[in-house]
Amino acid sequence: MTLYWFWNNREKVNFSLNSLYENRDLTKQAMHDWLSRQIVKEEEWHQMIPLIYQIREEHPGMSSRVMHYLLRPQTMGRDKFIKKCIQEGFEVETKRSATRTTNSLGVIKFPNLIKNCEVTHVNQIWVSDITYYRIRERFYYLTFIMDLKSRFIVGHSVSKNLRTEDTTLAALKNALKCFLPGKGLTLHSDGGGQYYCKEFLKLTGLNKIKNSMTEDTGENNHAERLNGTIKNKYLSYYMPTNYTELEKQTSRAVYNYNYGKPHESLSKATPWKVYALINNSGVSQNKIILKNTSKTVKAI
Repeated sequence: MTLYWFWNNREKVNFSLNSLYENRDLTKQAMHDWLSRQIVKEEEWHQMIPLIYQIREEHPGMSSRVMHYLLRPQTMGRDKFIKKCIQEGFEVETKRSATRTTNSLGVIKFPNLIKNCEVTHVNQIWVSDITYYRIRERFYYLTFIMDLKSRFIVGHSVSKNLRTEDTTLAALKNALKCFLPGKGLTLHSDGGGQYYCKEFLKLTGLNKIKNSMTEDTGENNHAERLNGTIKNKYLSYYMPTNYTELEKQTSRAVYNYNYGKPHESLSKATPWKVYALINNSGVSQNKIILKNTSKTVKAI
C-alpha cells in the first residue's frame, strides 16, 4: 500500500486512527501535514525522472551530485537525491533501459492510444513533452504541446520548477485559451508525473481530452524532436541569459517555428498554413494570441 493510494482512499479505509493518534501523541492535523509532505516529495521525484534520462543521454558521465545542483529539487537535499539515484540505478556506473512502466506512487498510466493510428486531421492528436534548458549553472523547464498533423505548437510554458501547475497545466491552459479542439482530441505524452497529476487530469477531463502515454521508448519522438529543434535551432542562437529572457525568446522561437519554418513533412509549408487550411473551426475568434508576445496573427 503506497502513500499515494492511502491519500486518495483515506475515506474508504475501514479502521479508526484515533488510537494511533493517542498512542503516538499525534494530532490529526500533524498526520495530515506529514502525509501531504510525503506525497509532494514522491511526486517531485517522479516528475524529475524524465529530465534525469535526458541529462544522462546528453551527459552520460555526470554525477548525481552535479545533477542535484542543476535540477535543484525543492523537497530533496543532496544526500537524499543521491540515495534515490542509486536506488533507481541512475548512477554513472549503472546502465539501464529508459523504459519505465511502473512507479511507487501506485498510478496506473494510460495506454498508448496513438500507436498505429492514422492521423487525418488537426486537433486529433496533440503530443507533449518537458525538457530542460540550461543557463549557466541553472536549469529551467520548457513544456510544449504540438498538433501532430500540422506540427503547430498550440501551447507552451517556461518554468523555474517542475510543478504541474507551472509545466503541463500551464501549457495546456495556454493551448485551450486559444484553441477549441472539440471532441475526439487525444493528448499523448511520455507519462511523466506532470501528465497524470489529478489537477492535469481534471483539466483534460473537463475538456473531454483523452489521455495517451508511451509504453516504450521512441513512442513520443515527434515531441522529443520538437524539443531539440527549439533548443538547438532557435534558443542556442538567441542566447537568453536569464529567466525573463528565456520566456521572451521561447515565445519568439515558437512564433518563428509556427509561422516561418517550412517543413519537409508538410511539403515545405509552415505549420500555421497547414493548420489553418485543414481546420475550419478550431481557432477561437479566428485568431491566435501567443503567450508572452504582443503579436496577433489572423487566420489565413
